[in-house]
Amino acid sequence: MSINYLSLRLQSPFQAWGFNSQFDARNTGFWPTKSGLAGMICAALGYDRGSDSEKIFLSQFASVQMTAIQIPRLGKNPEYSHSIRHMHDFHTVQNTVKAGGGVKDTHLTHRYYLNDADFGVVLKGESRMISEIAGALKNPVWGVWLGRKNCIPSCPVFAGGPFETEEKAFQVLIGLKKLDNFDIQEQAESFEEGTDSLPDEALSFDIAKRIHIPRRVRYSLRKGSTNGKP
Repeated sequence: MSINYLSLRLQSPFQAWGFNSQFDARNTGFWPTKSGLAGMICAALGYDRGSDSEKIFLSQFASVQMTAIQIPRLGKNPEYSHSIRHMHDFHTVQNTVKAGGGVKDTHLTHRYYLNDADFGVVLKGESRMISEIAGALKNPVWGVWLGRKNCIPSCPVFAGGPFETEEKAFQVLIGLKKLDNFDIQEQAESFEEGTDSLPDEALSFDIAKRIHIPRRVRYSLRKGSTNGKP
């Protein structure tokens, strides 16, 4: 089986990568989730939520490995090199069903976002699937967003590929800089090699029956990094 790599750039004023969000509080992790990327790619492919095409794609996408790096944002002032920041916003939902029966006109919910975050992501997988994803992101059927529909990318998500080596895929994202200069989250190949388990491997986005299973990851953080873990 031939393996290829794909480079993605996730840059936006707002991003939201939920993996434990329910009801009134919709949180975000500090890193892009694989389920969030899967949803974005399914939109680019034009697959309906809960469709057979989506389920087949998600079952195959489970074998794709994901590595993410956090790219620092720099301002005109050299001291203005900030880590990822959280933002808290409020969102109203209309016509919600109350637990005791009846309908509530307006309900207030809490939404959390990453502010001015910038990530590079490399996907590793079977060459046919990587090529299919690359083609969809270059010419998406539906709009793509970074976690929520109001998180519009500020640059093209497709950054390059397919590539035959991981080194080339990262080079597109960070040039000749060393990976040691960046905070990294990578998928672990075994439970023992990982440090955290995230419920962000999507098997179905069907509204009536969403299914996610754990994905094992590990982190390599720079000394003094404040980006933390989910």
